[in-house]
Amino acid sequence: MQTTSSSLTLSDRVSNLKPSITVALNNRAKALKASGVDVLGFAAGEPDFDTPQPIKDAAIKAMLDGQTKYVPTLGDMNTRECIANKLVTENNILGLTGEHIAIGTGGKHVLYSSIQCLFDFPAEGQEPMEMLLPTPAWVSYRPICELSGGVVREINAGPDSDFRITPEQLRAAITPQSRLLIINSPSNPCGTMYSEADLRALAQVVHETRDIAPNLMVLTDEIYEKIVYGDTPHFSIGSIPEIADRVITLNGMSKAYAMTGWRIGYVAIPGEFGKKFIKAIGTLQGQMTTNITSFNYAAIREALTNPEVAQTVEMMRNAFASRAKLIMNRLAEIPNVSCPTPTGAFYVFPDVSKLFGKTTAKGTKITDAPSLSEAMLDEAHIAFVPGNDFGGISGNHVRISFACSDEQINAGMDRFKAFVDGLV
Repeated sequence: MQTTSSSLTLSDRVSNLKPSITVALNNRAKALKASGVDVLGFAAGEPDFDTPQPIKDAAIKAMLDGQTKYVPTLGDMNTRECIANKLVTENNILGLTGEHIAIGTGGKHVLYSSIQCLFDFPAEGQEPMEMLLPTPAWVSYRPICELSGGVVREINAGPDSDFRITPEQLRAAITPQSRLLIINSPSNPCGTMYSEADLRALAQVVHETRDIAPNLMVLTDEIYEKIVYGDTPHFSIGSIPEIADRVITLNGMSKAYAMTGWRIGYVAIPGEFGKKFIKAIGTLQGQMTTNITSFNYAAIREALTNPEVAQTVEMMRNAFASRAKLIMNRLAEIPNVSCPTPTGAFYVFPDVSKLFGKTTAKGTKITDAPSLSEAMLDEAHIAFVPGNDFGGISGNHVRISFACSDEQINAGMDRFKAFVDGLV
């Protein structure tokens, strides 16, 4: 009997998976632009700078030198040791060696692998493991957790606290099922960050609740660590001795070094369990991607050790700091839009809820952040990301990336203001 294509099915796991709204908006904006529409994109979290030349030269040389073969799944030990040294000297995460480092194909990949190594689907009659997620939060944390059999317990923060949760909120959220707390500082989508005092207070709660949640760990996503420009310097929660053996530090090359297309991420965790955890990632990754592109390891070492690269990273940081001031000054001109001041990353997350209920100049009713974003793309040709998928109170917000030129920021804010002025 012949099977027809109409009877074929996909897995429920994938069929029920929501696509990334960030990727969807960015793709739609690119499609419009490709068709000839003058779209100004503020959706992608991607620096507009080129990868520093010494990094590219290092990869090219490695390729020409024949470094084009398989290497160990988690990377060559020379590069893993280089990353460990960076984390020890810059982030004060002590006790790390190359054996405590896993390198994967981008931050999202090592995040997925880490969560897969921590979560199990619950057995019959058991409660599922929980991921504690301060919101607003990057859109991929939730689906990656759910794909691993976990459930998400949101801890909601708002603009009054610069989107930072309190120790009291964390303590109230912890249960015996708590498996992982996500920290993302500087934050995507908020552009704000936790101070050292904030993180020490949260770490104390994790330490004090070990009897309640003996398996609770922390994953700190520090991909934007070098893009900070407020009064608060970056601080790694993994450097706090009381919980260091429970903290997975995630980072990568994408944002600070303008290497998004290189797809390089890494995680680190000290101690004996850290070695076991990293080995488990190696086993999982060995059935997925194995090693990253072999000649990119030389590029990682160059990025982390070359003083010329460090100067370029600082130049980019200063540019983002200037753009943050510019976009905040321009947002202040737009009525019924309010926004906390960004201090890291390259996003603002303004509250646009006072625009809901209004009608555009072309007759479109604005009911929520998605309809607002769709109308702005269709009528003003500017691409923002609606906040709904970021969790918590995010439905009142849109995310605007300012990883673009001053000229584009000014042109985009001109269009945004004209669009808002035309609402009735």
